[in-house]
Amino acid sequence: MMNNDAGRLVAVTGIGGFLGRHVAAQLLRAGYDVRGTLRSLRKAKSVEAAIRSAEGVVGGRLTFVVADLLSDDGWGAAFSGVTDVIHTASPFPSRVPKSEDELVVPAREGTLRVLRAAKSACVRRVVLTSSIAAIKYGPGRAPFTEVDWTDVNGPLATPYYKSKTLAERSAWTFARESGLELAVINPGMILGPILGKETGTSVGVVQSLMKGRYPLMPDYRVSVVDVRDVADAHVRAMIVPEAAGERFIVGGEALSIKDIARVLRQDFPAYARKLPKLVMPNWLAGLASRFDPGLKLIVGELGRDARVSNEKAKRILGWQPRPEADAVRASADSLIAAGLV
Repeated sequence: MMNNDAGRLVAVTGIGGFLGRHVAAQLLRAGYDVRGTLRSLRKAKSVEAAIRSAEGVVGGRLTFVVADLLSDDGWGAAFSGVTDVIHTASPFPSRVPKSEDELVVPAREGTLRVLRAAKSACVRRVVLTSSIAAIKYGPGRAPFTEVDWTDVNGPLATPYYKSKTLAERSAWTFARESGLELAVINPGMILGPILGKETGTSVGVVQSLMKGRYPLMPDYRVSVVDVRDVADAHVRAMIVPEAAGERFIVGGEALSIKDIARVLRQDFPAYARKLPKLVMPNWLAGLASRFDPGLKLIVGELGRDARVSNEKAKRILGWQPRPEADAVRASADSLIAAGLV
């Protein structure tokens, strides 16, 4: 993306996360200055080194401040002098929490805390990272679009899906009532190259496959997207005037775990013997989910049609994602390079 606003200061919440690092890298590459929020400055040096390791990230000022989604402290200072905010910070579980409030409360309250601080700082626009989890677990049918919403009281609404839906709904209500300019990105399962050593939950699936942790694969499909393309969509949603007041599905073709394993087997033959070959029957997955926290997160949607439409992001943002298999390959390449498989 070309930037006519060089030197403008953009705040990125959750800059230490998988997506946050890539958003920061793209902003710096485009000539923006970036201020990232972290829960503590302990990791600031390693996060900066990871962001700077991305291709072409040489210039631009990158600074860090402490601000936590669970506390009001630091948000005023974090957004002082900032023109735009990209809010990627959100809790993402690898297991179902004991109480859904562990996810729902920080997601919703944290989002509102960020939006209130952005409004007080007279920020031009906020771009919020939501998820297709806020879209495709309601009465809608595949291929899902931006008009669809997850039913938080429906049978498929896990605590994570509920947290993303309620946080996004609260954000739209706040934006409407306060006049804050808001755009929302709803990504699919984010794969692609890690920056540094943190894998995140989604790339963790590729890591587990390559390490031979899955003897059988669940019949689970999800829209896949490369983290670099998700970061690109956030920057476009910040710049494109028509993006204000809109939500955008940012996801590609729905791949099954078997499809992902097929790409890995083909392009990383050294790991082929560790990759599972058989798909688990859904009844067995249901039984296994009692003991497997990862399976428990997805057991309700095994065999479900997970297709989404990204037509709106292409039309309004000019978004052009790379092929899904490239995202899988890039995850594997970066895991190998980081010595994590």
